[in-house]
Amino acid sequence: MMITGNTVTNDRRLIISTLWIVVMFNMVFADVLSFMIPGALAEVMTGAVDGIEMSEKLMLIAAMILEIPIIMIFLSRVLKYRANRMVNIFAGIVTILFVIGGGSTELHYIFFASVEVLCMLAIIRLAWKWKD
Repeated sequence: MMITGNTVTNDRRLIISTLWIVVMFNMVFADVLSFMIPGALAEVMTGAVDGIEMSEKLMLIAAMILEIPIIMIFLSRVLKYRANRMVNIFAGIVTILFVIGGGSTELHYIFFASVEVLCMLAIIRLAWKWKD
């Protein structure tokens, strides 16, 4: 069986897209488990977490950053080669910075964040080494 360049390209798109799915689910479940920590949900309901006010602007910024893995699932499958590489590298770096910078020191979060960062490093590596 011979693998053509097109098949390799489609496989790479699928792998990268699937890694973005893994990142997205890890982000969701890290947050879900965080709400189960005693007192965490009560703190969120006050409108401030760790002294940071949950303003509309902050929530919009968080929504925009959290949208990156969601949209990358789709974009990784449909963008052309050059744009796909560049967008995946950029999105991976931005998302790694968000995960590390906005993180928690809770053990479950560190575990999920580690998986997320490893997946994003794999995405960046796959995109970086991708030859058309």
